[in-house]
Amino acid sequence: MKLLNETINSISNVERKYMDLAQQRLDSFFKPIGSLGKLEDICVQLSGIYRKINFDTSKKAILAFAADHGIYEEGVAPDPQEITRLQIPNFVKGVSGVGCLAKSANADVVAVDVGINCDDLIDGVLDYKIRKGTSNMAKGPAMTYDEAIRSLEIGIELSNKLINEGYTVLGIGEMGIGNTSATSAIISVFTDLDPLDVTGMGSGLNSDSIIKKANTIKKAIHINNPIKEDPIDVLSKIGGFEIGAMAGVILSASSNNIPVVLDGFISYAAAIIAYNLNNTTKEYMIASHFSKEKATSKALELLKLEPMLYMDMRLGEGSGAALAFNIIESANYMYKNMVQRDEICSIV
Repeated sequence: MKLLNETINSISNVERKYMDLAQQRLDSFFKPIGSLGKLEDICVQLSGIYRKINFDTSKKAILAFAADHGIYEEGVAPDPQEITRLQIPNFVKGVSGVGCLAKSANADVVAVDVGINCDDLIDGVLDYKIRKGTSNMAKGPAMTYDEAIRSLEIGIELSNKLINEGYTVLGIGEMGIGNTSATSAIISVFTDLDPLDVTGMGSGLNSDSIIKKANTIKKAIHINNPIKEDPIDVLSKIGGFEIGAMAGVILSASSNNIPVVLDGFISYAAAIIAYNLNNTTKEYMIASHFSKEKATSKALELLKLEPMLYMDMRLGEGSGAALAFNIIESANYMYKNMVQRDEICSIV
């Protein structure tokens, strides 16, 4: 708990002075004011985060956490749970969705087992297993309060390590059959919406199965009665180990003045947990894309975030974050290299 508390308490607002200076630089370029839209917004936000006029966004990594979910036994996902174990090593091999997109963006992927339902070590995957999956939240709490804290601190610990190694942009990703149920449950609690309004197809459910899934989530919320004023209580009762770890990365990045790029639906749950632990974390978040999952608009509305991309993606893994890395790099290149008005005038 010490690491978590120290991290939460060390988060401060981004620096407005540098954001104003960045805006002045952008306004000095030889182009109509504001004509590069969100690319300019990214540069202004990054200036405030880094507390610098110029910054380096070239060393990028996605921290991807894998865990299984006990609620799987309720039939809320169509795929075998073994997929979690089979797919996570492909993240670092560069052959999964996030693996390929990260390679194309010259970014690294760090894959971490925080709760896969297996006994064996997985090649290329860091072993931080809390236990072999959460408990079935439809029958009781998904994890203990201490396990929830541990999941958060794993994310903080690994994020701190990467930042100390010189990474200046972090993204978050995940893998876990059944984790859309945990995400829908968390969003339902924090938005006060019926689970049916925030539950989607996940990895491919039909309409009848979605209703069954929503009812199972409603049951889990009723049985566990999570206290939304205590985000760790919510995480422990209806969350997942990978969701907690991603929230920890957000807290660490915010504490270290580093931007953190969200992925899609599952990462929104992590962002909501982090935001409710310290509202200032929102200033360090960059929303990569608008997930095709049903509750996306509700989650982003809660976080007051506007995504960069609308690509009808719902893969997860960190794939959207990897795609957004390219846009961040393009924005920074423009910010560093575009000609200014006074330079043109001096030539003329």
